[in-house]
Amino acid sequence: MDYGTGAIMAVPGGDQRDYDFAVKFGLPVIYTVKPLPESGDDLANYEGKVPFVSHDGIVINSSIDATKAKGDSLSLDGLRVDEAIDKVNAWLESAGVGKGTVSYRLRDWLFSRQRYWGEPFPIVYGEDGTPHLLPDEQLPINLPDVPDYSPKTFDPEDAESNPEAPLSRNEDWVKVELDLGDGKKTYYRDTNTMPNWAGSCWYYMRYLDPTDTKHMVEKDEFDYWMGPDHNKTAGKSGGVDLYIGGVEHAVLHLLYSRFWHKVLFDLGYVDSMEPFHKLFNQGMIQAYAYTDDRGQYVPAAEVVEGPADANGEPTFTWNGQHANREFGKMGKSLKNIITPDDMYENYGADTFRLYEMGMGPLAESRPWNTRNVVGSMRFLQRLWRNVIDETTGEVRVTDGELDTKTLKLLNNTIADVTVEMEAMRPNTAIAKLIVLNNHLTSLDAVPRAAVEPLILMLSPIAPHICEELWSKLGHTESLAHADWPKADERYVGQDSVTAVVQIKGKVRAKLEVSPDIDPKELEKMALEAVADRLGGKEPRKVIVKAPKIVSIVPAE
Repeated sequence: MDYGTGAIMAVPGGDQRDYDFAVKFGLPVIYTVKPLPESGDDLANYEGKVPFVSHDGIVINSSIDATKAKGDSLSLDGLRVDEAIDKVNAWLESAGVGKGTVSYRLRDWLFSRQRYWGEPFPIVYGEDGTPHLLPDEQLPINLPDVPDYSPKTFDPEDAESNPEAPLSRNEDWVKVELDLGDGKKTYYRDTNTMPNWAGSCWYYMRYLDPTDTKHMVEKDEFDYWMGPDHNKTAGKSGGVDLYIGGVEHAVLHLLYSRFWHKVLFDLGYVDSMEPFHKLFNQGMIQAYAYTDDRGQYVPAAEVVEGPADANGEPTFTWNGQHANREFGKMGKSLKNIITPDDMYENYGADTFRLYEMGMGPLAESRPWNTRNVVGSMRFLQRLWRNVIDETTGEVRVTDGELDTKTLKLLNNTIADVTVEMEAMRPNTAIAKLIVLNNHLTSLDAVPRAAVEPLILMLSPIAPHICEELWSKLGHTESLAHADWPKADERYVGQDSVTAVVQIKGKVRAKLEVSPDIDPKELEKMALEAVADRLGGKEPRKVIVKAPKIVSIVPAE
């Protein structure tokens, strides 16, 4: 039996499907892995209830019977899972009955498609069906016009029929007279096309010079941008410095792309051993979805929230009928998708970008709540008012020197935001920019020397408003050409404290704030940080002990 076929492997203590099978048929459930001691978890939380599914834990209940024939006994108890795997592999190799190998989840790579869009194959077939590779001078092959793009499958009433590829409908393109070195002959083009992998496996290299008609990728250009040691962090492997994509790419696109890149490396076309230097998987945007009593999804935008039930839980209706709420993915099939176009129309692109980047850690899935978008919009409005007088429309910043407090806050913000952005933590960077902007709002006159670095640091997230403000401040060149602000180390220090936000005594958020922050400002920041947990309702009581603690009693 091959691994990965979906068949039961008989490990009910560590696999949900095996566990369900064992429970249904009354089979014993033996746990073979328990949680790590330092995890704070305990196997007792799982026994008799659910399997303990983990790739990292301590092996227990390992059998030694299978090794007695060799005259020894192999016990894995007490080892971590990865250590146990290594030990089993070593024993099998020493016994001469097996050896360790890498198993990929990838099955056959089907590379041809019966569709119109896609790259044509540079192959023609002779009258006898023999395939011939086209010479370079006859490339590229361009897609022809076809009378009809719609798919045509086989005839279920005719066992001899086959699906029809759209390219086969242009007979003049399919049947050609070519000289492949032995005189003109009749050939037939392949009517299948390549899949999207054909382009996505190496598109990052083509970005270097998309107008080059002589090379797939020019070696000197590749070395400059992606070769070994092309910058201080590239290392010997080289490649794209940072690849950002969903985890779903891990076993398809990234594996194909690496295979493609390795072939080019072996052939000497590129000098980097790896296609990507660093991978970052962003989390999903989640949202509430709603179903009627039949279990059918209904449009989330049409659901009305009603009064709480006897248990204090909110109720929901759709077209006057009861609706159930669930939390998970956002998607068309769930009828809960939020379209960016609607957000742009109502709040602007910068507000949308700012809210999305400030929702939480970028690597984690985060819940979407349209009601909280207004907080991001207000921040941008306050920034605008700090620079532009709403009455006259004139710039209101001054060219005076910074006071000590502003100087320290500015330089600490520059230092912190630089670290946070380089570490892919835009949400915490945004929080620090909000603190700086709020401080500038409290001043009688906003100094140019403080607001310009603020605009530059915010520009990657809210480029449109920042570009506009930069221009109004008198700069004739785009801020894209300006240097990133640098902190003056003389003013960088521990001038902030961690404020803890509690709801019913449980820590729900932490904020980095100034030691002398105004209690009202701290309360405002705390409520914004836990707005999702409060469900849009005003809390019953808020106790602020600036700058360390904000305790919130939610509305019942």
